[in-house]
Amino acid sequence: MTDQTLIILGASGDLTARLLLPGVGALIKAGHVPGLTLIGAALDEDWDDARWQQRVRDSAGQTPPSRWIRADVTRADDLRTVLGAAEGPPAIFFALPPAVTARACAALLDVDLPEGTRLVLEKPFGTSAESAAELNALLTRLVPEDRIHRVDHFLGKSTVLNILGVRFANRIFEPLLNSTHVASVDIVFDENLGLENRAGYYDRAGALADMIQSHLLQILGILTMEPPISLDTGEFRDRKADALRATRLWGEDPAACSRRARYTAGDLSGRHLPGYADEPGVDPSRETETLAELVLTVDTWRWAGVPFRLRSGKAIGNSRKEAVITFKRPPRVPDGLTGCDEPDRLRITFGPDRIALDFNINGPGDPFELDPVSLSAEFGAGELPPYGEVLRGVFEDDPTLSIRADVAEQCWRIVEPVTAAWRAGAVPLLDYPAGSAGPEDSLLTS
Repeated sequence: MTDQTLIILGASGDLTARLLLPGVGALIKAGHVPGLTLIGAALDEDWDDARWQQRVRDSAGQTPPSRWIRADVTRADDLRTVLGAAEGPPAIFFALPPAVTARACAALLDVDLPEGTRLVLEKPFGTSAESAAELNALLTRLVPEDRIHRVDHFLGKSTVLNILGVRFANRIFEPLLNSTHVASVDIVFDENLGLENRAGYYDRAGALADMIQSHLLQILGILTMEPPISLDTGEFRDRKADALRATRLWGEDPAACSRRARYTAGDLSGRHLPGYADEPGVDPSRETETLAELVLTVDTWRWAGVPFRLRSGKAIGNSRKEAVITFKRPPRVPDGLTGCDEPDRLRITFGPDRIALDFNINGPGDPFELDPVSLSAEFGAGELPPYGEVLRGVFEDDPTLSIRADVAEQCWRIVEPVTAAWRAGAVPLLDYPAGSAGPEDSLLTS
């Protein structure tokens, strides 16, 4: 494999240490990028080669050739210096806020990019459908679309990818996944974490943009896509794009099909958490939500009429990360059978990675009384962590797990009516204590 360079713009930030470098370390350990050089770049005055190399050792657990360059990543001259230090085809990772990423990309228009340059962008991709379209147009002036990697590390989670195997390699499931048999689908990512020193980013994004607009809509796309002929990049991405193009708000009513809330002070995981509005770096007047719920419909022949309820919240006492497919009840249960109170459910859990099928069987004692049971199995662990998986696609020029330009714009199109309704005050900002299950007025039922 040709020597390659990963250039991280904004390398002094939390994303690099917490997620990006561990993924790089796993790639190196697995032998996927034997000739990799790392270049960190940012304007921070208190960073140098020694500090950068220590970060690489601590976070990646590996010691690839590493170099630090102090640079204003929005200036063309500084970016030329950074690119001039690259060994082999560079991948430029924008570990930056969306607005700064756009400015850095604009500056790159005045730079002669080396042959084989790839651009790697962290979500969110823009801040609206319009800004995403503008950013996409800018990016394609720099490199071809197949060298643009809009990474969503959720698509590197082995459990998310295992949805494909569950759906398309098991005849007992796929024929039932349609509106004839499915009553509803819930995709939930509730965290028992608070803000965790991320006010600079989170207070400008909120739960809707941070989780639902990006991660959970990608899961929805994989759950609802039609069977692809193969997992060829174009075929897989086309089918997922078809599903998201058909996705819209339930009843086209953003006020009725959405909820937003913000956590107040409470006890979470053995510690007292201040209210979100009192966290350092938070501007309470923004009314940033820490929990968002949305009900959608996927208006295709397969799924028309099935509500898809998406939810993500912070500081939730009972961490819940799963996709739940709730099946319709049988048309009729014979007289004399009792206890059939819960519908059948297929649960795909994201950490721990597992699948479970909830259903009713004859229990002990009275043979005419049914009891709920659950059959479960663990998913096999992936070779790489999520960021390692998506970065492997970057280095191997495989954009299968990257977000295509049109899909990035579609995801904003889906949620923009909701953000407009929230800004207009049509949906009240509810409260819930940290450590609780969230607001009482929830759209979820399972």
